[in-house]
Amino acid sequence: MSTPRTYQVRTYGCQMNVHDSERLSGLLEDAGYVPFEAADGHQGGAADVVVFNTCAVRENADNKLYGNLGHLAPIKAAHPGMQIAVGGCLAQKDRDTITSRAPWVDVVFGTHNIGSLPVLLERARVAEEAQVEILESLDVFPSTLPTKRESAYAAWVSVSVGCNNTCTFCIVPSLRGKEKDRRPGDILAEIRALVAEGVTEVTLLGQNVNAYGVEFGDRQAFSKLLRACGDIEGLERVRFTSPHPAEFTDDVIEAMAETPNVMPSLHMPLQSGSDRILRAMRRSYRSTKFLGIIERVRAALPEAAITTDIIVGFPGETEEDFQETLRVVGESRFASAFTFQYSKRPGTPAAALDDQVPPAVVKDRYERLVDLVNEIAWTENKRQVGRTVELMVAEGEGRKDAATHRLSGRSPDNRLVHFTVDGVDVRPGDMVTVEVTYAAPHHLVADGPVLGVRRTRSGDAWEARTVPKPATVGLGIPSVGVPPMVGSC
Repeated sequence: MSTPRTYQVRTYGCQMNVHDSERLSGLLEDAGYVPFEAADGHQGGAADVVVFNTCAVRENADNKLYGNLGHLAPIKAAHPGMQIAVGGCLAQKDRDTITSRAPWVDVVFGTHNIGSLPVLLERARVAEEAQVEILESLDVFPSTLPTKRESAYAAWVSVSVGCNNTCTFCIVPSLRGKEKDRRPGDILAEIRALVAEGVTEVTLLGQNVNAYGVEFGDRQAFSKLLRACGDIEGLERVRFTSPHPAEFTDDVIEAMAETPNVMPSLHMPLQSGSDRILRAMRRSYRSTKFLGIIERVRAALPEAAITTDIIVGFPGETEEDFQETLRVVGESRFASAFTFQYSKRPGTPAAALDDQVPPAVVKDRYERLVDLVNEIAWTENKRQVGRTVELMVAEGEGRKDAATHRLSGRSPDNRLVHFTVDGVDVRPGDMVTVEVTYAAPHHLVADGPVLGVRRTRSGDAWEARTVPKPATVGLGIPSVGVPPMVGSC
């Protein structure tokens, strides 16, 4: 029998790309490929197929891609039969440019046809020439495709793809298209199937998740979906990302507060606190509305942790505009914030504006904003000291020092907590109860004894995946956070 061909998927960008990469991996394994990591030493350290799932949101994304492609060119030349594929937002945007700049690329596919990858790879192999297929609209909803999930206990579930907004800094709508909504029954069926596999936490995913239902005319569809998730037995935690302040309605707040398994965490992109800049960004809300949402969320869920996205240095931003951002940040008391220095996104209206802010000014404002965000986050985290919380144990790289063995987990409000596990047998997906003893700006610590352990079906699912590995090896600190879909909401 011939040796199975190996693959490697390299992912850049937002949660949507991470979720798409799970589909790409599932498609390739369904077609008979095996993960490169499982093929020790195969082809001298090179996978048979390398897939780049690209992002076009950040400036210089293309330089990063072509640098990586250039690094692979001599490796491919030394390994006949190796194939390189480029998909995602940058592929959707640049199309034929990729094969002209990197003629050793075998396949280019877009955001609307990730399901075509195995066929395109086979066509390229047989025809011995590059295959470029970019669809202008969605062919098959990604959630109908095979999936290889990264986690045994947590899963992304798409409720929609695309976006109907026209933010001037964002290129995503032109690359992922207008919003397409899944039917509620399909979403709930997928969640139930995931729970049957051992998943206990799902994150509902969309470019503008709270606009869900616009395609079939139900303005309260998202709050109804949250409530329906509360009726799924075995589903312990529900999260969602990312909403848009302009369409965030009180029925969603009520559903969050009244549905026990919907977690008290909310990512609400601000982008700017200046009404003048929000208008220039085509963000259809103003600072007063944003602060009103924060106030109502906190009234309904007093312990909710609210996070955000902020762009500093948008064209035309003055010091007065920036001070308005600092004011709104101070009043909002965010648990954390993803802060970004504005950079031109080719193809966006904002990139053509004349009044670009000097880089030195942007850098200075960015540093002042980060200082304020960290100060507030630290103060808010200090309020957690002494509280007892239940954590879902996370999988990742272990943290050890001479005195303690710490693992990591997420609290209901999604704060990251490192906890001591001397003599305690826990697995990723299990639940532990701890008391917070220390706060830092970006994490909490629980160095006392574990107060309780609840072994879960998620832990069983993780253990089944990792047999014959010991159940408590390889746990630890996950990344601090998944990059938000900056510019998409």
